[in-house]
Amino acid sequence: MPAYERAAWRRAIAAGFVVDAAVAAMLSLLVHRVKRIDGRVIEVRDTLRAAAANTAEAALIPQVADGVDAVLAEGLQHHLFLGRVLEKVKR
Repeated sequence: MPAYERAAWRRAIAAGFVVDAAVAAMLSLLVHRVKRIDGRVIEVRDTLRAAAANTAEAALIPQVADGVDAVLAEGLQHHLFLGRVLEKVKR
């Protein structure tokens, strides 16, 4: 086998090793990223489940709002009453 053929084969084999190493590195990176994505998908799923649990009692929001409105109305009545009483006391 002539020297130039032997050199060509060596270059081809070396290039094959370089390509194999690059493919292995890229596949390792891909596996790492897929695992990371999978973990984050689980976090998102758990967050969505927690959000669903947090809003399960959302039907009570209007009742609470009515109660808050009633308390504010009562407070306003007290404020107006005390304002009238203080006006009379200042005179």
